[in-house]
Parts: sequence; C-alpha cells; structure tokens
Amino acid sequence: MAALQNHTVQTFESQKDTIVGQWLASLEASGATRNIKEDDLKQQTREFFEQLLIALSSGDSQNIAGGQWAEVRQLLEKLSHSRALLGHDSHQTAHFIFALKGPLFSVLQRAYETEPALLASELLQVSELLDALGMYTIRTFQKSREMVIKRQQEELLELSTPVVKLWEGVLALPMIGTLDSQRTQVVMESLLQRIVDTGSEIAIIDITGVPTVDTLVAQHLLKTVTAIRLMGADCIISGVRPQIAQTIVHLGLDLQGVVTKANLADALALALRRLNLTVSKAD
Repeated sequence: MAALQNHTVQTFESQKDTIVGQWLASLEASGATRNIKEDDLKQQTREFFEQLLIALSSGDSQNIAGGQWAEVRQLLEKLSHSRALLGHDSHQTAHFIFALKGPLFSVLQRAYETEPALLASELLQVSELLDALGMYTIRTFQKSREMVIKRQQEELLELSTPVVKLWEGVLALPMIGTLDSQRTQVVMESLLQRIVDTGSEIAIIDITGVPTVDTLVAQHLLKTVTAIRLMGADCIISGVRPQIAQTIVHLGLDLQGVVTKANLADALALALRRLNLTVSKAD
C-alpha cells in the first residue's frame, strides 16, 4: 500500500495542537485516564504524536516493525508497562491509540473535502496504521501484565513461607495452603539459607495450615527434610492432625525416619529437649 500523502503529514503537523487537544478530551471522556496525572497524560500524548509524525515523515506509514518506528514502539512499550502497573485493562490501554482516530479523521475530512477518492484512501491508511499500533500496544500490555502477575506470585510465595526463629538454634516454618513443586523450591531455599545464617540445629515445619496431604505433598515434605539433614540439622514436622494421619496411612506413604508431632508446642518442647534446654515457670 502506498505511503500517506506528504500533504497529509504536513496537515497533521500544522494542526498538532488541535489534534492533541481533541485526543486528550476523547481520552478523558472514555475513562481511559484513571489514576493518571493530567501532566503525565499531556506529556505522553504530545511525545507520542511527535514521534508519530517523525515516523510518518520517513515515508513508511505501514511497516511499524521497521527501524523508523523504533521510538514509537518504545513509547508504546513504556506506556503499556505503566498502565499494567496502574491496574488498567487491555481495553483502556489500547484506547490510548484508538482515541486518536477521531481527531485525525476530522482533519483529513477538512483537508480532502473536495477529493473524495483521495480522502477515502488516506482514511483507510490512517485507520490501518492506528489499528496496527493498537494491536502492538495490546500485545506489549499483555506481556507486561504477565510479568507483573508473575512477580506478585513470587512475592506472595515468599510472604507465605516465613522462617521464624523460635529459640536459639530452633527455626520454624509455618506452612499455609497447598504445597506444590514451585513452593517447595522456595521453602527449601529460604529455610536452608536461614539455617546457614543462624547456625540452627533444628528446623520445625508446621503443616497445620496445609488443607490436605497426598502423595505429592508428602514427597515435597520428604525432599525438604532430606535437604535440611544434608545441611547438618534435624527436622520435625508438626501439625499432623488426625485426618492427615489417616490419609497418610491410607495412602501407604512412608514417613519412617521423620519425626512428627501433633502441634507446634509439642514440636518446640521436643526441640528444646534435644538441645538439653528446659523451660520452667518462674517462682
């Protein structure tokens, strides 16, 4: 498809302020400016439109993957990432581009009102260009959103596996929720690192908050216990409720060699005895 007419690009340049003003009004009316400061939005629209004009002046109005459009793509990637962090959806983000159609079409209608054939051609090219930019924005937004979600999941995993120092030489790891492969890896890394940092001799894994124990969960627990022992520390599993004990027996799971206790208090008492420590009431 042929490039846009030089007259079209020059018209956009001469009416830049009018176009950007109408564009801003359209964005505000659509609700796409939520949580965005007015000054930031003005800077984004003006900067994007200036880079758009530079790219159009190169004569390649369709191939947005080309080098002439590198600055435009970078701006859209930056914008998509910021919108993802603000909690916007893909529709709000893409509307940043699609809202520009109205102002540009109005300018074109006035510029080519006596040349309907040329007007139709220019309208089609501008529409296809903005559609391509809009789709690129959606793709980059989805990637940014996936990165944000992944980072939040990793942070939640770290928060859900806190290693607590109960006593000198005794660490506790209260588990809450389902134990899977990814979480087991996080548990191992955080617990083993704390064993090294504190020089603790005993680690207690409390599974009171684990809803169910199946073969896979038991395997994850055994891997964690093995890793702890390789670090030269002992491991006690607490929070083994009657329902969990029955499930382990019915599944035929082999937990021989693993010390278990019904609750965290009993596990701590056992850990203190192993360290030749006693706790008594004050007189």
